[in-house]
Amino acid sequence: MTTATTRHSDRRISPVFIGIVAVTAVTGWATWTGFAEEPGIAVFLFVTGAWIVSLCLHEYAHARTALHSGDISIGAKGYLTLNPLKYTHALLSIVLPVIFVIMGGIGLPGGAVFIERDRIRGRWRHSLISAAGPLTNVLFAVACTAPFWLNALDGVPLQFRFALAFLALLQVSAAILNFLPVPGLDGYGVIEPWLSYNVKRQVEPFAPFGLLFVFALLWLPQVNSVFFDVVDAVLRGLGVSDVEASYGWSLYRFWT
Repeated sequence: MTTATTRHSDRRISPVFIGIVAVTAVTGWATWTGFAEEPGIAVFLFVTGAWIVSLCLHEYAHARTALHSGDISIGAKGYLTLNPLKYTHALLSIVLPVIFVIMGGIGLPGGAVFIERDRIRGRWRHSLISAAGPLTNVLFAVACTAPFWLNALDGVPLQFRFALAFLALLQVSAAILNFLPVPGLDGYGVIEPWLSYNVKRQVEPFAPFGLLFVFALLWLPQVNSVFFDVVDAVLRGLGVSDVEASYGWSLYRFWT
């Protein structure tokens, strides 16, 4: 199925998204130039703006893949406009992920777009729709860390470098967590089409609580330590040290 089945207005980028991108660009410039008197505020706004942009792209990837897989209702729901206010649960999609970042420095997108799965045929298509979101976070992480693994950091101001490192940490953590096979997360959506009907029926009641369960589990020191060891290992593979990400986290939490 192609985008020819949607109206042009259904695919027009929302002014809301454009505004978020504009804020991200301006605060990114302020972080780079040191224009702001309080650098932490600029870093906070830049990283938060970029994080919301990635959340929008995450959900867009789900929606666009669903459209091409057969759900032509996607366009009418406004999911192709990148407008976060169009999502099924704005609280889960935008508010909670931002709170998770502020509270614990953890990137954890929430589920948001409603896909009419009965319109889609083929288990591989269902799996790909679920995988599309976290794969977007993977691509975002690669883009954020490009200056690091390309050894192109000459001339990059330290504040901007640390902000990118922390933003990369959010993207890596989001990708890892979303690929967990936990009900309510994309990882479970990837394997769900391959499960038996009885298993899916038994698991279904737990889906609304999967996101909160994972976040609560991450507050346990032992689990948190293992999780961030994995995140740090991935970041090191991409050329980002845990010290750089830590400095970015400290700048982000300017109020402390």
